[in-house]
Amino acid sequence: MGAAQFIWFPVVAAAAYFLGCCNTALIISKYILKDDIRSHGSGNAGLTNFYRVFGKKMVIWVILGDLAKAVISCLLGGWLIGTLVFGGESAAMTALGKLWGGIFAMLGHSFPCMFGFKGGKGVLCGAGIICCMDWRIALLCLGVFAVLVAITRWVSLGSMVASALFPIACGVLYRNAAVVVLAVIAAFLIVFRHRDNAKRIARGEENKLEFH
Repeated sequence: MGAAQFIWFPVVAAAAYFLGCCNTALIISKYILKDDIRSHGSGNAGLTNFYRVFGKKMVIWVILGDLAKAVISCLLGGWLIGTLVFGGESAAMTALGKLWGGIFAMLGHSFPCMFGFKGGKGVLCGAGIICCMDWRIALLCLGVFAVLVAITRWVSLGSMVASALFPIACGVLYRNAAVVVLAVIAAFLIVFRHRDNAKRIARGEENKLEFH
């Protein structure tokens, strides 16, 4: 394995970041509905705020768009890094590549350069990453998320708890320090973006999801 092969790390990072910048909620609200989602509600360009402001209209496209860019970024990373750099020698190296691509897609989603670095909180991107990793990780994290949201109707709480479980599950399954470090970074990004929500939850002031 030559040093030149590591060029795929910045290539995947750049491609995934700019793919992540295609924030579906922002694009639909700003250019199709002509009403920037960041001007309403929490000001967040994500699924929950989009649903609260615009209802179910076009929500499916927000979900599909944000999941798709994360999945594509993960698959790109798994192929270019896991296969071309590490020769597909282990599931852990493929997972590392997927996480590398997924994290940069999440960064693009949360801090899109073409939208003034004001994006969403990365929950759907995180879900896309989890689904690309392993079905057991997806079952655990998404299952806990669904149960918590159903009980509390706090999407933010479900997102943070599921994110915290993610690196633990990766550690148990892959037993690779690099994979765990990247999983911790991915989880931290989501928890950090929800820090204000955590404060509101502690005060009992967090908005609950209304199904309409």
